[in-house]
Amino acid sequence: MATAPLHKRHAIVTGGSRGIGLAIAQALLDMGARVSIMGRDAAALDVAVAALQKHGDVAGMVVDVAQRTSVEQAFSQARVRFGPADILVNNAGQALSERFDRMEEAVWHQMLAVNLTGTFHCTQVALPGMLVQSWGRVVNVASTAGLSGYPYVSAYCAAKHGVVGLTRALAQEVGSKGVTVNAVCPGYTETDLVRDAVSNISSKTGVTLDEARATLARGNPQGRLVQPEEVASAVAWLCLPASGAINGQAVPVDGGELA
Repeated sequence: MATAPLHKRHAIVTGGSRGIGLAIAQALLDMGARVSIMGRDAAALDVAVAALQKHGDVAGMVVDVAQRTSVEQAFSQARVRFGPADILVNNAGQALSERFDRMEEAVWHQMLAVNLTGTFHCTQVALPGMLVQSWGRVVNVASTAGLSGYPYVSAYCAAKHGVVGLTRALAQEVGSKGVTVNAVCPGYTETDLVRDAVSNISSKTGVTLDEARATLARGNPQGRLVQPEEVASAVAWLCLPASGAINGQAVPVDGGELA
């Protein structure tokens, strides 16, 4: 029997207890990786670990990616359990909607802290181990909002554009050292985050939930929401040893929305 392509590689997936992160964790486990999933909700992590255990070696660690000390502690726990990280998937994120001229400064800082600074913290903590072994994969889950603009989520767009810029810059720094850095940019995906957006649209405009959901789906030429497993498939591909020539890219997973 052929060895799984990520046999015994240690993958860390932030925001790994639900949605896209949970799908990514399962995809990596199915490819032979040992996976540490991280998130803020300990109870949700426990449920996710229980669901994922049949797929392979998995553990959960509580983390707030916006806080450096929390990241260092969680990554240290993961390192004790499975060794240094070979793969880092920066998936933790948050989206808040507000018209720009009504946006409070706290919302701006929160969007940057979770979506951009969190990616910085996790990558800076995980990267040294990858450089020591001259092999690593960093995949940042950005968004089509990192490649385009959307109304009422300017802070989120700014943060995700920052993630794409960080991806491209870091790829240039570490490309000669066996580490690749890429981003995937999902369109509207069937997740809690999008369900919250649908609820927000409905409450503010008076349309039904189904109408609000259809509005988001219409942005995709395929007329549907992207599924978490489709994003996970793209992330897993970028983590493969055979994907070593893919570096510094921001790959849309959007059904052709930005084509």
